[in-house]
Amino acid sequence: MAFWDDLERKAGSVRRSILEHPFVIGVGDGSLDVNKFKFYIQQDYIYLIDYSRVLGLASARAPDLEVMGWFARLLDETLNTEMDLHRSYCAEFDIKDEDLDSTVAAPATLNYTSYLMNVAYQGSFAELVAALLPCQWGYWEIGDYLNTQGLPENSPLYARWIKMYASSEFKGLADWLRDLASNLAENCPESHLELIEKAYLTSLRYEYLFWEMAYKREQWPV
Repeated sequence: MAFWDDLERKAGSVRRSILEHPFVIGVGDGSLDVNKFKFYIQQDYIYLIDYSRVLGLASARAPDLEVMGWFARLLDETLNTEMDLHRSYCAEFDIKDEDLDSTVAAPATLNYTSYLMNVAYQGSFAELVAALLPCQWGYWEIGDYLNTQGLPENSPLYARWIKMYASSEFKGLADWLRDLASNLAENCPESHLELIEKAYLTSLRYEYLFWEMAYKREQWPV
Protein backbone atom coordinates (compact mmCIF):
# COMPACT_ATOMS: atom_id res chain seq x y z
CA MET A 1 0.00 0.00 0.00
CA ALA A 2 2.95 2.34 0.56
CA PHE A 3 3.50 2.69 -3.19
CA TRP A 4 -0.11 3.74 -3.79
CA ASP A 5 -0.18 6.05 -0.78
CA ASP A 6 2.89 7.80 -2.16
CA LEU A 7 1.48 7.88 -5.69
CA GLU A 8 -1.81 9.39 -4.55
CA ARG A 9 0.15 12.09 -2.71
CA LYS A 10 2.02 12.82 -5.95
CA ALA A 11 -1.32 12.98 -7.73
CA GLY A 12 -2.82 15.26 -5.08
CA SER A 13 -2.81 18.41 -7.21
CA VAL A 14 -4.64 16.69 -10.07
CA ARG A 15 -7.18 15.13 -7.72
CA ARG A 16 -7.84 18.51 -6.09
CA SER A 17 -8.19 20.09 -9.52
CA ILE A 18 -10.90 17.56 -10.33
CA LEU A 19 -12.79 18.19 -7.09
CA GLU A 20 -12.51 21.94 -7.66
CA HIS A 21 -13.48 21.82 -11.34
CA PRO A 22 -16.47 24.08 -12.13
CA PHE A 23 -18.36 21.12 -13.62
CA VAL A 24 -18.04 19.12 -10.40
CA ILE A 25 -18.77 22.14 -8.20
CA GLY A 26 -21.78 22.98 -10.37
CA VAL A 27 -23.23 19.50 -9.96
CA GLY A 28 -22.67 19.74 -6.22
CA ASP A 29 -24.51 23.01 -5.71
CA GLY A 30 -27.02 22.51 -8.53
CA SER A 31 -25.83 25.51 -10.54
CA LEU A 32 -24.40 23.60 -13.53
CA ASP A 33 -26.03 24.45 -16.87
CA VAL A 34 -28.17 21.41 -17.69
CA ASN A 35 -26.92 21.45 -21.29
CA LYS A 36 -23.39 20.85 -20.04
CA PHE A 37 -24.60 17.91 -17.98
CA LYS A 38 -26.56 16.50 -20.92
CA PHE A 39 -23.42 16.73 -23.03
CA TYR A 40 -21.52 14.90 -20.29
CA ILE A 41 -23.94 12.00 -19.93
CA GLN A 42 -24.00 11.46 -23.69
CA GLN A 43 -20.20 11.38 -23.79
CA ASP A 44 -20.17 9.12 -20.75
CA TYR A 45 -22.40 6.69 -22.63
CA ILE A 46 -19.83 6.56 -25.42
CA TYR A 47 -17.08 6.11 -22.84
CA LEU A 48 -18.90 3.19 -21.20
CA ILE A 49 -18.96 1.24 -24.47
CA ASP A 50 -15.17 1.18 -24.79
CA TYR A 51 -14.79 0.90 -21.01
CA SER A 52 -16.73 -2.37 -21.29
CA ARG A 53 -14.32 -3.60 -23.93
CA VAL A 54 -11.42 -2.81 -21.60
CA LEU A 55 -13.10 -4.71 -18.76
CA GLY A 56 -13.44 -7.72 -21.07
CA LEU A 57 -9.73 -7.58 -21.83
CA ALA A 58 -8.94 -7.20 -18.12
CA SER A 59 -10.94 -10.34 -17.35
CA ALA A 60 -9.14 -12.25 -20.11
CA ARG A 61 -5.74 -11.15 -18.85
CA ALA A 62 -6.43 -11.64 -15.13
CA PRO A 63 -3.85 -13.80 -13.29
CA ASP A 64 -6.39 -15.99 -11.43
CA LEU A 65 -10.04 -16.99 -11.36
CA GLU A 66 -11.02 -14.62 -8.54
CA VAL A 67 -9.77 -11.56 -10.39
CA MET A 68 -11.11 -12.87 -13.69
CA GLY A 69 -14.54 -13.31 -12.10
CA TRP A 70 -14.52 -9.83 -10.57
CA PHE A 71 -13.86 -8.15 -13.89
CA ALA A 72 -16.37 -10.43 -15.63
CA ARG A 73 -19.07 -9.49 -13.10
CA LEU A 74 -18.25 -5.81 -13.46
CA LEU A 75 -18.46 -6.17 -17.23
CA ASP A 76 -21.84 -7.90 -16.96
CA GLU A 77 -23.10 -5.23 -14.55
CA THR A 78 -21.90 -2.45 -16.85
CA LEU A 79 -23.31 -3.91 -20.06
CA ASN A 80 -26.57 -5.36 -18.80
CA THR A 81 -27.52 -3.08 -15.90
CA GLU A 82 -25.61 0.18 -15.88
CA MET A 83 -26.16 0.86 -19.58
CA ASP A 84 -29.93 0.44 -19.13
CA LEU A 85 -29.87 2.69 -16.08
CA HIS A 86 -27.83 5.21 -18.04
CA ARG A 87 -30.37 5.24 -20.85
CA SER A 88 -33.29 5.67 -18.43
CA TYR A 89 -31.44 8.47 -16.62
CA CYS A 90 -30.75 10.17 -19.95
CA ALA A 91 -34.45 9.92 -20.80
CA GLU A 92 -35.19 12.11 -17.78
CA PHE A 93 -33.16 14.81 -19.55
CA ASP A 94 -35.16 14.18 -22.73
CA ILE A 95 -32.20 12.38 -24.36
CA LYS A 96 -33.61 9.57 -26.48
CA ASP A 97 -31.92 6.28 -27.34
CA GLU A 98 -31.39 7.44 -30.92
CA ASP A 99 -29.63 10.55 -29.58
CA LEU A 100 -27.25 8.35 -27.62
CA ASP A 101 -26.64 6.04 -30.55
CA SER A 102 -25.78 8.98 -32.81
CA THR A 103 -23.47 10.69 -30.31
CA VAL A 104 -20.01 11.40 -31.73
CA ALA A 105 -17.13 11.00 -29.31
CA ALA A 106 -15.53 14.34 -28.46
CA PRO A 107 -11.74 14.55 -28.86
CA ALA A 108 -11.11 14.09 -25.13
CA THR A 109 -13.43 11.08 -24.97
CA LEU A 110 -11.78 9.41 -27.94
CA ASN A 111 -8.29 10.13 -26.61
CA TYR A 112 -9.13 8.71 -23.19
CA THR A 113 -10.76 5.50 -24.42
CA SER A 114 -8.03 4.99 -27.02
CA TYR A 115 -5.44 5.28 -24.27
CA LEU A 116 -7.23 2.68 -22.13
CA MET A 117 -7.51 0.31 -25.06
CA ASN A 118 -3.82 0.76 -25.85
CA VAL A 119 -2.82 -0.09 -22.26
CA ALA A 120 -5.19 -3.07 -22.28
CA TYR A 121 -3.51 -4.50 -25.36
CA GLN A 122 0.10 -3.46 -24.90
CA GLY A 123 0.70 -2.78 -21.20
CA SER A 124 1.10 -5.23 -18.36
CA PHE A 125 -1.92 -6.32 -16.32
CA ALA A 126 -0.68 -4.13 -13.44
CA GLU A 127 -0.56 -1.12 -15.78
CA LEU A 128 -4.08 -1.88 -16.98
CA VAL A 129 -5.44 -1.95 -13.43
CA ALA A 130 -3.60 1.29 -12.67
CA ALA A 131 -5.11 2.91 -15.77
CA LEU A 132 -8.63 1.84 -14.73
CA LEU A 133 -8.32 3.00 -11.12
CA PRO A 134 -8.71 6.79 -11.63
CA CYS A 135 -12.19 6.29 -13.07
CA GLN A 136 -13.44 3.87 -10.39
CA TRP A 137 -11.75 5.54 -7.43
CA GLY A 138 -12.20 9.07 -8.77
CA TYR A 139 -15.98 8.85 -9.18
CA TRP A 140 -16.32 7.58 -5.63
CA GLU A 141 -14.08 10.41 -4.41
CA ILE A 142 -16.23 12.99 -6.23
CA GLY A 143 -19.47 11.45 -4.98
CA ASP A 144 -18.22 11.26 -1.40
CA TYR A 145 -16.88 14.83 -1.49
CA LEU A 146 -20.07 16.32 -2.90
CA ASN A 147 -22.27 14.26 -0.61
CA THR A 148 -20.49 15.62 2.46
CA GLN A 149 -21.05 19.17 1.18
CA GLY A 150 -24.80 18.58 1.14
CA LEU A 151 -27.02 17.53 -1.74
CA PRO A 152 -28.47 20.20 -4.06
CA GLU A 153 -32.14 20.34 -3.07
CA ASN A 154 -33.05 22.32 -6.17
CA SER A 155 -31.55 19.71 -8.53
CA PRO A 156 -32.85 16.22 -7.67
CA LEU A 157 -31.33 14.62 -10.78
CA TYR A 158 -27.88 15.92 -9.83
CA ALA A 159 -28.48 14.76 -6.25
CA ARG A 160 -29.30 11.27 -7.50
CA TRP A 161 -26.05 11.21 -9.51
CA ILE A 162 -24.08 12.19 -6.41
CA LYS A 163 -25.74 9.58 -4.20
CA MET A 164 -25.04 6.83 -6.73
CA TYR A 165 -21.29 7.44 -6.62
CA ALA A 166 -21.21 8.13 -2.88
CA SER A 167 -22.90 4.78 -2.15
CA SER A 168 -21.26 2.06 -0.09
CA GLU A 169 -21.67 -0.32 -3.05
CA PHE A 170 -19.64 1.92 -5.33
CA LYS A 171 -17.04 2.48 -2.61
CA GLY A 172 -16.70 -1.29 -2.28
CA LEU A 173 -15.85 -1.57 -5.99
CA ALA A 174 -13.32 1.27 -5.73
CA ASP A 175 -11.69 -0.23 -2.63
CA TRP A 176 -11.40 -3.66 -4.25
CA LEU A 177 -9.73 -2.27 -7.35
CA ARG A 178 -7.37 -0.10 -5.30
CA ASP A 179 -6.38 -3.11 -3.18
CA LEU A 180 -5.75 -5.12 -6.34
CA ALA A 181 -3.59 -2.34 -7.76
CA SER A 182 -1.64 -2.21 -4.51
CA ASN A 183 -1.09 -5.98 -4.39
CA LEU A 184 0.06 -6.07 -8.00
CA ALA A 185 2.54 -3.23 -7.38
CA GLU A 186 4.07 -5.07 -4.42
CA ASN A 187 5.14 -7.90 -6.72
CA CYS A 188 6.60 -5.68 -9.45
CA PRO A 189 10.27 -4.81 -9.87
CA GLU A 190 11.23 -1.21 -9.20
CA SER A 191 11.68 -0.48 -12.89
CA HIS A 192 8.10 -1.51 -13.63
CA LEU A 193 6.66 0.72 -10.91
CA GLU A 194 7.48 3.71 -13.09
CA LEU A 195 5.23 2.31 -15.82
CA ILE A 196 2.41 1.72 -13.32
CA GLU A 197 2.79 5.28 -12.05
CA LYS A 198 2.68 6.64 -15.59
CA ALA A 199 -0.47 4.65 -16.41
CA TYR A 200 -2.23 5.90 -13.29
CA LEU A 201 -1.26 9.54 -13.71
CA THR A 202 -2.10 9.56 -17.41
CA SER A 203 -5.60 8.21 -16.80
CA LEU A 204 -6.06 10.62 -13.91
CA ARG A 205 -5.20 13.54 -16.19
CA TYR A 206 -7.67 12.19 -18.75
CA GLU A 207 -10.30 12.16 -16.01
CA TYR A 208 -9.67 15.88 -15.51
CA LEU A 209 -9.84 16.46 -19.27
CA PHE A 210 -13.15 14.59 -19.40
CA TRP A 211 -14.73 17.09 -16.99
CA GLU A 212 -13.13 19.95 -18.88
CA MET A 213 -14.49 18.56 -22.15
CA ALA A 214 -18.00 18.31 -20.73
CA TYR A 215 -17.90 21.79 -19.22
CA LYS A 216 -16.82 23.34 -22.52
CA ARG A 217 -19.01 20.98 -24.60
CA GLU A 218 -15.94 20.24 -26.68
CA GLN A 219 -16.43 19.81 -30.41
CA TRP A 220 -14.14 18.81 -33.23
CA PRO A 221 -12.73 22.05 -34.68
CA VAL A 222 -13.17 20.95 -38.32
